[in-house]
Amino acid sequence: MSFLRWMSPVLALLSIGVTGCPGNSSSSEPKPAPSPEVSVSLPGVDTSSLTPRERREWAAQVSELLSPCPDTPVSIAQCVKEQRSCKACLPAAQLLLDQVKDGRSKKEREDAFHMRFDANKVKTLVTDGSPDMGPPDAPITIVEWADFECPFCRLMAPLLEELVKRFDGQVRLVFKFYPLSAHVHGEPAARAATAALNQGKFWEMHHLLFENQDKLEQADLERYAQRLKLDMVKFRADLVSTDTKARIDKDKLQADGVGLEGTPLVFINGREVNLQLLTNPAEDLEAWVKLDLELLGKTPRPAPPKPADAPASGSAIPAASATPAASATPAAGTSTPAGSAARPATSPAPAQPAQPRTP
Repeated sequence: MSFLRWMSPVLALLSIGVTGCPGNSSSSEPKPAPSPEVSVSLPGVDTSSLTPRERREWAAQVSELLSPCPDTPVSIAQCVKEQRSCKACLPAAQLLLDQVKDGRSKKEREDAFHMRFDANKVKTLVTDGSPDMGPPDAPITIVEWADFECPFCRLMAPLLEELVKRFDGQVRLVFKFYPLSAHVHGEPAARAATAALNQGKFWEMHHLLFENQDKLEQADLERYAQRLKLDMVKFRADLVSTDTKARIDKDKLQADGVGLEGTPLVFINGREVNLQLLTNPAEDLEAWVKLDLELLGKTPRPAPPKPADAPASGSAIPAASATPAASATPAAGTSTPAGSAARPATSPAPAQPAQPRTP
């Protein structure tokens, strides 16, 4: 099912009306004292496009921040210069360079670094029993909490499926429910998806719900179930069953435990992706997964060749977190495959969704 017919206009609204211009968040901060003159040249990092001020800021930060590897207690700059064994040092230096280019404040750059590389940021997330797509033993596991009435979740859906397709056999996508109280149709839609899951048609229902996000009344949900040729007696019973409510509540409790503030909430190998710190979500997330595979000693699947007549990649579209939950009370601890990897954004819908798998 294609998302192309609604993707472009909504992405335009997202980029214009929600996130604003990159780098403006620092405007209200006190003017920092000029950074001390630090000259840093690292092999593999091209700083030629930076202004003198940007070069000073980047040099100071790679000289202050410690390498991402606990067993390499030196600065990022020293780690790269001396070719230490920490494979994440060069990517960390490049990430900070990109953040400087984007006009991020010092705090934003540090937040992006810790989001991406801090070992203490990795959480273990329980995924057993959740609908998933991709091989269960994939080295990369993406976990998403979403609300079927959330417009940003609608944008995220094709992007995440595209990652499963792009890295065929190397990425597993896990879906978890978090209907927000502010969305009156979120809970019924989640129940319909759960009822479809019970009959092996979760991803088919998932696509229909997002494609028809403005049509989520009871009659609409039953029509989608009929289109999928579900057993309607069982479907209607599952819509109102206590087991269905318990499954959804379990996902919400886990999300509250990891600090969900809005949807979509995305983790890659146990590391939360802060969408606000991404510049071009489609490209940034692909690069994130690619780097994680390399850090795990895996060879990423090569990118498919682009058609000769394909248009150039669109302009960067800043990611945005979706509507915040009415209340996100920290709850029970959580758990998923631990690993390294960051929050979403936008991308063309996959021509053919990866083969879904349901428990």
